[in-house]
Amino acid sequence: MIRLLLADDHAIVRAGLRALLDVADDITVVGEAATAEAAVAFCATTPVDLVLMDLSFGSGRSGVEATARLRELPSPPNVLVVTNYDTDADILGAVEAGACGYILKDTPPGELLSAVRSAAAGDSVLSPAVASKLMTRVRRADTTLSRREIEVLRLVSDGRSNREIAKQLFLSETTVKSHLVHIYGKLGVRSRTSAVARARERGML
Repeated sequence: MIRLLLADDHAIVRAGLRALLDVADDITVVGEAATAEAAVAFCATTPVDLVLMDLSFGSGRSGVEATARLRELPSPPNVLVVTNYDTDADILGAVEAGACGYILKDTPPGELLSAVRSAAAGDSVLSPAVASKLMTRVRRADTTLSRREIEVLRLVSDGRSNREIAKQLFLSETTVKSHLVHIYGKLGVRSRTSAVARARERGML
C-alpha cells in the first residue's frame, strides 16, 4: 500500500486528487497539507511513501524548498511534483532539490496514477510535455541559461538594478554583470529588456 500525502494550498485541488486516488486499491491518502511547512512537519512524524507536491504555496515556503527539506529527513518520502508551472527554472529547481518526478496538473487520470506508482518506487517520472522541454534544453545546451543566470534574469524582469541583484544573491556587481554578458550572448540580444522578452518567448521565465 502506497501511503501518500497531498501538499497543495488549494483545497479544491486536494479534493480532486483525493477523489481520483481513492479509487485505487494500492494507494491510501494518509494526510493533506495546505503549506510547505505543514508537509514537512507531517512527514517528520508520520510514515509517508510519496508526497504529491505543488510548487507554489502563496507567501510561505515553496515546493522546491519543502522538497529539499523532506529529502533530508531520516526516512525521506519520495516527492512527485504536480503543478501548473513548467519553466526550465521550475523543473530544474525541483529535480535538483530531490524530486523524483515532475508532472503537470492537466495530466490524464490514468497517467497520474501510473506516475504515482512509479514515483513511490523511486523511479523518475516526467510528463511528456516536461520531458520534451528537457530534451530541447539538452539539445540547445550552448544557448540554455544556467540556473544562476535564470535567477539573475528573473530579478532583472522584476526591475531590479545590478546592485540590488548582487545584494539579494550575495554576489559582487562584477559577477552580476558577467552573468548578464553570458545571458545576452546565449539569447542573442543586447539589452536587459530584450533578454527578458526572449527568455519569456522560450519559456525560461
